[in-house]
Amino acid sequence: MGRAFEYRRAAKEARWDKMSKVFPKLAKAITVAAKEGGTDPDMNPKLRAAIAAAKAQNMPKDNIDNALKRANGKDSADIKTIFYDGKAAHGTQIIVECATDNPTRTVANVKAIFNKNGGEILPSGSLSFMFSRKSVFEVSLPEQELEEIELELIDFGLDELEKNEESLFIYGDYTAFGTLSEGIEKLGLELKKGGLEYVPNTTIELNETQMNDVEKLLDKLEDDDDVQAVYTNIE
Repeated sequence: MGRAFEYRRAAKEARWDKMSKVFPKLAKAITVAAKEGGTDPDMNPKLRAAIAAAKAQNMPKDNIDNALKRANGKDSADIKTIFYDGKAAHGTQIIVECATDNPTRTVANVKAIFNKNGGEILPSGSLSFMFSRKSVFEVSLPEQELEEIELELIDFGLDELEKNEESLFIYGDYTAFGTLSEGIEKLGLELKKGGLEYVPNTTIELNETQMNDVEKLLDKLEDDDDVQAVYTNIE
């Protein structure tokens, strides 16, 4: 009984720890999306995707509603999306997406994480030609044939489809976010998350030892409260 209790408690603490890190980031994404395009999800594809991502992580409805309310609050006006470029060992290129109400604090934290973990922050825009801004959606594996989905979504701006054991990934130009969102809804696909991401034009493959050299840096960046996403050129 004692071991079973300890296991359950450890599992619960792990879930709480994950929620304490993930939920604030999801809430901030909802607030930023609502500030940019309005608080009506029907009229704001980016907001619909942010809410879908929150629901996929079992974020409570109250948290989602509070994030939407903050979009109309005075404090939300200061939240800005900022990108930082950096590099790490073995040719690793990194773009860090942040949402912050205090850029001075955020850039200091990001710089410190790079410097303390074998990386280096670069001048803004240094990697703009190494990555492409894409609309990226993750949906649950559908019952429809992928060829059928591909043919349907081409008319909505589809560039590429990829899948793994759990999800189907839909890629398009960053300008096609709204139309691709409409196409996904039309096909009845279950949206897990969606957003504008930086996709590397050329990737690198790291072995286990090399990956260990850069993994700590990436983990520290992802753990920072202001960091919304970390994009790399790693395969």
